[in-house]
Formats: sequence, structure tokens, C-alpha cells
Amino acid sequence: MSDNREDKPTLGRKPLGLKRTVEAGQVQQSFSHGRKNTVVVEVKRRRVIGKPGEAEGARPAPAPEPAAAPPPPPRPQAPRPAAPPPPRQSSTDSLLTRQEMQAKLLREAEEARMTALEEARRREEAERLAASEEEKRRAEENRRAEEEAERARQAAAESKAAEPETPATPADAPAAATTPAAASAPDQQAPAASGTAQQEERPAARRFTPVAAPKRPEPPKQDRNKRGDDRRQAGKLTVNRALADDDSARARSLAALRRAREKERRAHTPGNSQPREKQSRDVIVPEAITVQELANRMAEKGADLVKSLFKLGMMVTVNQTIDQDTAELLVEEFGHRIQRVSDSDIEIDTAGDIDAPETLQPRPPVVTIMGHVDHGKTSLLDALRGTDVVAGEAGGITQHIGAYQVKTKGGDIITFLDTPGHEAFTEMRARGANVTDIVILVVAADDGLMPQTIEAINHTKAAGVPMIVAINKVDKHDANPQRIRERLLEHEVIVEEMGGDTQDVEVSALKKTGLDDLIDKIMLQAELLELKANPDRPAEGTVVEAQLDKGRGPVATILVGRGTLKVGDIFVVGEQSGKVRAMVNDKGQQVKEAGPSSPVEVLGLSGVPMAGDQLSVVENEARAREVAAYRQELALRKRTTAAPTSFEHMFSALNTQVIEYPVVVKGDVQGTVEAIISALNRASTDEIKVRVLHSGVGAITESDVTLAAASRAPLIGFNVRPNAKARTLAERDKVSLRYYDVIYDLIEEVKSEMSGQLAPERIETVIGKAEVLQVFPAGKKDKAAGLLVLDGVIRKGINARLTRDDVIVSATTIASLRRFKDDVSEVRAGMECGAVLHDTNDIKAGDMLELFEVEERARVL
Repeated sequence: MSDNREDKPTLGRKPLGLKRTVEAGQVQQSFSHGRKNTVVVEVKRRRVIGKPGEAEGARPAPAPEPAAAPPPPPRPQAPRPAAPPPPRQSSTDSLLTRQEMQAKLLREAEEARMTALEEARRREEAERLAASEEEKRRAEENRRAEEEAERARQAAAESKAAEPETPATPADAPAAATTPAAASAPDQQAPAASGTAQQEERPAARRFTPVAAPKRPEPPKQDRNKRGDDRRQAGKLTVNRALADDDSARARSLAALRRAREKERRAHTPGNSQPREKQSRDVIVPEAITVQELANRMAEKGADLVKSLFKLGMMVTVNQTIDQDTAELLVEEFGHRIQRVSDSDIEIDTAGDIDAPETLQPRPPVVTIMGHVDHGKTSLLDALRGTDVVAGEAGGITQHIGAYQVKTKGGDIITFLDTPGHEAFTEMRARGANVTDIVILVVAADDGLMPQTIEAINHTKAAGVPMIVAINKVDKHDANPQRIRERLLEHEVIVEEMGGDTQDVEVSALKKTGLDDLIDKIMLQAELLELKANPDRPAEGTVVEAQLDKGRGPVATILVGRGTLKVGDIFVVGEQSGKVRAMVNDKGQQVKEAGPSSPVEVLGLSGVPMAGDQLSVVENEARAREVAAYRQELALRKRTTAAPTSFEHMFSALNTQVIEYPVVVKGDVQGTVEAIISALNRASTDEIKVRVLHSGVGAITESDVTLAAASRAPLIGFNVRPNAKARTLAERDKVSLRYYDVIYDLIEEVKSEMSGQLAPERIETVIGKAEVLQVFPAGKKDKAAGLLVLDGVIRKGINARLTRDDVIVSATTIASLRRFKDDVSEVRAGMECGAVLHDTNDIKAGDMLELFEVEERARVL
């Protein structure tokens, strides 16, 4: 019984069973009062794959899957011999027999596992020996191949054979040398190598050995197959075998070989370690240039230039501007050559370009019509043209500069410019006077000289052009032309009838009288001026008007000064450049060219220019872009340098609390937008000023609405409307959209809104003065003042100001007023009274009490 119990399985010994992954054992439990209990437990264990050496020492370790394969055959035989005894034996004997059989099967399984481990270890040792032998064999083959190749090269050099045959000799030699080596190698390997593997080894050696690198060739394919067969025979792959296989079969990649060869080639290349010679450049430097731009032109780093400037004592950044002399020091320091360029080299100089007298030909005169609002300028032009332009103007006033050509009865051509007469278009009238040859001053005979008429006279005198006075509306019953001539004397305009040199003519645009006399005087004046220009040269002109057309893009009305503008010409105008795509004359017809004094609409601009900009035709697009970029840089510099330049200006700007009225302005043409901005700026005062957030030409877009919404500014549209998306966005963001077509209404409404933002004006009116004669108590806390009314009247409940030595002590009101013992509502001058002041007890004899009324009035700009 004791022997059987010793063979019983204990905790840690694996029982034998079908597909059981647990271990069974007995555990004795101890309880109080000496009680004990023995229970059978099952312990699950995780399978651990270890090295063969470690597996022998750890006997209780679970066996791997290959070791579990032998036990299944004995298991069906175990029940057969044990089947007959159970009826004859007791329960105790049958239990012992089963335990002995389990122990025996467990020992047999353990022995089978150890045998398999030992066989695997022997195979691994054999493979390692074979791998070392293979490595030796490959090294020997490589050495023989190198020797054979060296002998072949020497033989080739001695026989002076052709170059194409030279690489073939060492390629065949290693193949021949490899064949016997490959045939003898299997005899030295493990007995597991078969004859078939030896036969497959020869062509593989011939195929790989000549091409691969001589020092570390790629292992042949037959070795991999042989190891694969061994692996299939050996069963499961162990960690040791995997590591040994990785170490023996690892080879360098093609990228590593390329990097190594490139590194070796650079190391052996003569002169490769020497630094490259620095390239010297011709650097074009204008009069002022930023450090970063200079670095770009020199192909240097901006930080290097900043370091050099720091050494020179200049603390600058890459975005700061340096002068030409400083730039020259940097260019020479970095080994480059400087080419100085002044502004005159970039900018187009039209003043110094004078045409030869023999190239000049007569040109039509350019006549500008000026005058006050509603004096009949456009009506007079309509009568001359025989068309009706007034019907197309909103409110019956001209909003734009119109350019037209009129052919007279004698076949002569006259170019007319119609400028607006409203005060908002001062700059437009100034530009009209600068591009004109003759000015016609239109004065209404029934109205006389008005402010804009006087302003037009001043513009004409400043431009230095002759003037013709057209006295209009002479058909009215209250017309007085003579009074107009007399009023002109006040402004030093003397007509011919009064002994001067200024021509005058009486006309009626309505009755079309006096028009022939006006044309004759214009042609006479043009003959005196001898107007000539050279048509055979690159064109130059002036932008009379510019706008952004929805279908055609930026469009500018150009008045050609000299030369001939043709379709396809490359030009620069202001800060914009472009190429003439098409030209349209004043009658809406497309033309191919426009000569001197011809007004045309030009399409093909890169942007909308400013009215009054000069157009110049250049030789190529590069020149046009250069000039345009230079002008943009100047404009940017002018805008950014408009900030306060001293601490006094900065503090004064901070202290002045001016209310800003932001607006966004969009118009149909550039000149109208300028006129609106100018009028709004003139409406500004010291307390409130207009701030134009954005102004532009064209329809109202989503970006305009977004800008107005961010600043809570009204969006003013003059002769333009928003698109569908902008309108939806404005409704969502609650942006105030205001549309105008008459500039009077726009300015008046903006002024009224600006005045509404100002606080009402407070007007104080002093109504009485009194002197404190005596102070006496009135109640527990208050004090009463005995007053003598010196001036005016004192009323109960009115505002009062208590002063002492002309210094305000307190601002208060009259709480109660008594004369003797009676309460009174007011006390007049020369009388005494007693008064209690509200919320003040700081009263002394000799103080002065001043009473006043405050009236608030709405502010008006």
C-alpha cells in the first residue's frame, strides 16, 4: 500500500490523458481544532518553449507539442489488460492499479520527450558544423576566383587583347574553379546531404559566384533547400536554430552596397574633399533695398547678411531697408559685383523724351467743359454731339468724366471731356484740367458765378491752359450776360469785349443757338496753340476713368496724348500692367488703333488703375512688370511710413479721443469712389471722422459684407448692387446695405448719421449769482446759507455751483428756499434769502453761489 502511494501523482507532475491541458494533485487543508481535509485540485499551466539545455534540468516543465505526440498510441492499450480484473479486485486495489499505470505512461512520455530533444540538439549541432564548413568552402572559392581573375588580367595585359574580351576571361575562370570546389564540398558536409543536392549545387555555384561581391557572396539556393528539408524533418523551429539561421544567412542589401561603393568612390576621388569655388554674381542694387531681397539676389542666406551688418554695428532684421552704400559693402564682402541702379533707371521718364520737330503732325484739340452744377454743361455737349446724354445720368447730374469726339461741319475733329460740376468732384476736375488743351467755362446767365465756377477758374489757371467762357441759358427772360462778364473781373478773367484776351460766346443749349460760334472759337484757339504730336511712336496717354466691368474685367478710358495705341501693345499704367486686348471708341465701336487726342476704352489690364495715372507702352512684359512692381513698392512704402515719427506725435494721437465712423464704399467707376471718399473726409471733424475700411470698383461681394459685419460698418453702394450670395450674407449678419445714385443724398445721410453718434451739445446759461453772508444750522445735519442775490434770479430746484476763491467747491441744487419764514419759489436780485443746498454742508461765509440752466441740442456737422 505504501509503495503504491509513493507512485501516486503529486502536485507538479503531469497526468496522462487525452487532450488534457491541466495537472492534477492533492492539497491538504487545515482547519481549527485540528481538523484536516484532502482535496484533489487541477492546475492549468502555460506552455513554455525553452532551449534544449534548459529543458533537461527542468523535469516538471510541460512538454512541447512534438513530445505530446508519442503518448496517444499506448492510451488505447491501457484499458484492455485492466478490463477483466475489476470484478475480482476491491475498489482500493483498482484505484492503485490505475495510478500505477498512469505513472508508467507518464514516465514513458517523459523519456520520449527527452529523446526527441536530444535528437533535435544533435541535428542543430550537425547543421552548425555544415554551415561553418559551407562558409569555409565559399571563402576558399572566393579566394580561388580572385586568384584566377588576377591571373586572367595579367595574361590579358601581356597579350594586349581587345577590351570586350577582357571581362569574359575572369568570368569563365571562376566558373571552372567553382565546379571542383562544389563537387568536393558535399563530402565534407553532414551525412544528411544527398546526392541530388550535390548535383544541384554545381550550376548554382556557376551562376552566383562570378556576379556577387567577392567578399560576401549570397548563399546558394541548394543550401537553403537543404536546410528547409532538415527543418521539415526536425519538426518545430527552435530559438537557437532561428538565431543561427539569421546570423549565417544574413546578407547586405543592394542599397547598402551602393552606399558603400559611393562612399569609397568619394574617398578615392582626387580633390573631392576640397570646398567648391564660390560663384561670383552681378548683383543689381537699387537706391533702397531690403536685406532679404539683397540676400535673394546674392544667393546667400539672409541670416549671414544680418550677422555681417551686426559686425558693422547695424542692428537690423531681414525685413528692414538699407541704402545703396550699405548694400555695396555687403556685396563686396561676400565676393560679388555690384551694379548700381537708380530710380530713374527703373521709372519711365516721359518728360525728358521730346519728339523731333519733323516728326510732329497736327492733332485734334482736347476741350474740357467745366462749370457749376446745373449750369448746362452736359446739355451743351449734347447739343454739340447731337445726342442725349443727360437722360442717362442719375438725378440729371454727371457722375463720371465722359470723353467724346465731335466732327464739325468743316470736317475738323474735337475731343470733349465732360467733368462733373459738383464740389465732390474737385480731383476729377483737376485731372480734367491737366490733360486738356482748352477749357470751356459754362456759366448760367440767370444764376451767375457759383463756388464751383470759381474753383474751375482756379484749376484752369493752375493748368496754364486758355479759357473760353460760354454764357449759357441766354434764352431765359432773367438772363443777364453782361453781369456775368462783370463778375468775371473779380477773378481776373477779362473777356475780349472788355479789353481782355479771353474769348466769350453766348449760347443756348436748349434752343441750340450760338453753337457754331463756339466751335469757330475753339478751332481758332487750337490754331493759335499749334497742337501737334508724333503718331509714329509708342503711345502715351492718361487714364480719364477706370472701372471694373463684370463681363470684361478692368476697363480704363484712356486719352492718348502722343503716339498710336494699337491692339497687342504691352503697357504699364500706374501700379498696373497689361496688354491691349481690345479697344472701344466713344461710339461703342471696336477699333484696332487710336491716334493722338483719341479717347478709347482699353481692355486687358491686370487691375483697376487710378484715374489720372499715366499709360506708357513698353517693349516687353518683363519691363512692364518691373516698372509696376517698383511703383507698388513705392506706394507701399508711402503708406507704411505715414505713422507718427516722434513720441510727441504718438502721445498726442493717443490722447485725442476721436470717434470713428467706419464705412465700406463700392462704386461703379474709380473717379466716383474717389469723389465719395474725398467728400466723406471733408465731412469729418475733430470729434468724429470717417474711416474708410475698404473702397473699390465693382459689385458688392461676400468679402465686402464680411468686412462690414466684422466692423459693424454700413456698406455704401453707388450705382452697384450685391450679388445673391452677398445679399444673403448681409441679411444673416444684419449688415446695413445702402444704395445711392446721387452723391448729394449719400453725403447728407452719412453726415446725419455721424452727427447722431455724437453726444448732444450742452449749453449752459447762467441765470443768477448770490453771495453767502452767514451760515447757520438747519436740522440735525444740514446747514442753511443766508444769501444775498447779486444778479439775476434764484429758483428752487435749479442747478447751482458753489465756488470759493473762484474754485468750485461742489456742484449742487437748491433744495429749499425761504424768505423770512415763508417758502418761496424764486428770489430776485437785491434781496436776501435763506437756502438749503442739496448734499453739501461745506459752506462758508464769503462763498459765491452761481445758478445755471443746461440746454441740450443735437449736434449738426
